[in-house]
Amino acid sequence: MKRYSTIQNQDEVNHLFQVFFDYVRLLTAIPQSDQDYCRQLFEPVYAPKNTLLETQGTVHKYHNFIVSGFIRNYHLDGKQREVTIDINDGPRFFTSYNHFVHQTVSNENLHCITDCKLLRISRENVSKARDVGITSQEYSEKMLQYYVESSKQRMIDLTTLTAKERYLKLMHNRPTIIKNVPLIYIASYLGINPGSLSRIRQEI
Repeated sequence: MKRYSTIQNQDEVNHLFQVFFDYVRLLTAIPQSDQDYCRQLFEPVYAPKNTLLETQGTVHKYHNFIVSGFIRNYHLDGKQREVTIDINDGPRFFTSYNHFVHQTVSNENLHCITDCKLLRISRENVSKARDVGITSQEYSEKMLQYYVESSKQRMIDLTTLTAKERYLKLMHNRPTIIKNVPLIYIASYLGINPGSLSRIRQEI
């Protein structure tokens, strides 16, 4: 298991935070005081390909903001096969959300599919941000709403769309995943047999 390292270059750190602040502004304004506070609470890290940021059987310690790279969230089924629950690239927060919020033992793994640059914040510092920051509570509420709605939509898609329709929707909405993520992970995420997905791709 490869390990991450703290990013030291100040220009690169500034870029990571600029991407983060621009992302937050899509949902709510963020005053300079909150920006300065975020720089104290978030750690800029580099995680090489195949790093497991968090593992099953542990209480996940960090909420990760993806600046660049691709990460998946997966668990093992009864036959010890990997089931990909979510795949994403930046900019976006990414974690085993319910387990992180409630600090319960997770059955999920966070796997860097590619090299990744992240800003990560501990559960303790999330609480500090909520208590001190002007932006944090409003942003957290909106992010939770987005998480619930996207999870609901994913369940609807899995039960109402055909395999081909699910792939076409992913290809249309998130083409970078199609281009950068191995087929086996995409097939698992879409609930499609890899062989069937290969045939669908040939048809398209």
